[in-house]
Amino acid sequence: MDISRRALTRTLWLRQGLVPGQRLPGGVPEVVTHLIGLQAQDNLPPYLSLAARIDAFTPADLSDLLGRRELVRFLTMRGTVHVLTADDALQLRGWVQPALDRQSATNQTSRPAKHLSTEDLDGVLRDFVVEPQPLAAIGDRLVEAFPGIDPVALKHVARERLPFLQTPPRGQWKKSGGVVYAYADRFLDRPFAEADVENLVLRYMAAYGPATAADMTKWSLVTRLGPVFTAMHKDGRLTTVTDDKGRTLYDVPGASIAEEDLELPVTLLGMYDNIFLSHADRDRIAPDDVRKNWMGANGGVGSALFVDGLLGGLWRVEDGRVVVEPFRAPTKSQASQLEGEIERVEALLASP
Repeated sequence: MDISRRALTRTLWLRQGLVPGQRLPGGVPEVVTHLIGLQAQDNLPPYLSLAARIDAFTPADLSDLLGRRELVRFLTMRGTVHVLTADDALQLRGWVQPALDRQSATNQTSRPAKHLSTEDLDGVLRDFVVEPQPLAAIGDRLVEAFPGIDPVALKHVARERLPFLQTPPRGQWKKSGGVVYAYADRFLDRPFAEADVENLVLRYMAAYGPATAADMTKWSLVTRLGPVFTAMHKDGRLTTVTDDKGRTLYDVPGASIAEEDLELPVTLLGMYDNIFLSHADRDRIAPDDVRKNWMGANGGVGSALFVDGLLGGLWRVEDGRVVVEPFRAPTKSQASQLEGEIERVEALLASP
């Protein structure tokens, strides 16, 4: 079976629950589970992500779950913070840890402390972070144990090497508070679990497919997934399609492929959203000629506007109002949809 880029784009939107009338079933926990977490490097994007995917979503729907420890903020895929269910947090961190270790070894900020082992850091902090501790206090304890090493590097390498999650009120709606860390297993009062990699492949395909092993590596930073894909295809648990570039993409057997004429809404999402951070080849969502307008030296330069399923502009908030900068003039229909999107997002931002 062949699949066009246009159909790939629409299939991604469909599987992400971003098509009105074809939402994902369930509420916040079910959507977060389906997406295998929400990118949450900043506080606002996960709220924008859920508001675009769940009708009648309110910020309390996410904020309260963070407060009840049913969802957590945790450094996992791509070395960035994600909002995850407790179950996924406890299996995903161990799965991505080798990738985080590799990233830590080459990170400029962490470099002055890269010679410290995980055992060195855990030996100092395991009995200190019995209860959640502010990042500043953790830094002071590390400086005391390892004098002469850059304090910033010590704090940075600790969050990369040790399974520290961010405790509330961090990430809760309109609540202030600095970064306070806790060991994830202690905070959740449950042990870590070994990841079921083959099940993660199936889940990734259900939310982001059809895709390649390289795409899943881009999403997770975990390498050597090719043999897993090959074995799963051989025994029938994955099927394949061919895209416009002649690449073989894997998928879940029987999964829905969207029609090329599926209408996609003009949508305002956060600076970081799963939909355009989860593939090595981003042509299906953010072709290079437009993505360069979003990408700065250290990441995104603005929140993302999507038009006809593709990155189509930037937006920002000024004094509670949404200011949009499309990359090209919208059609009359798109302009009308954009006006409605602006009203929707401004209402969300004004939520108590």
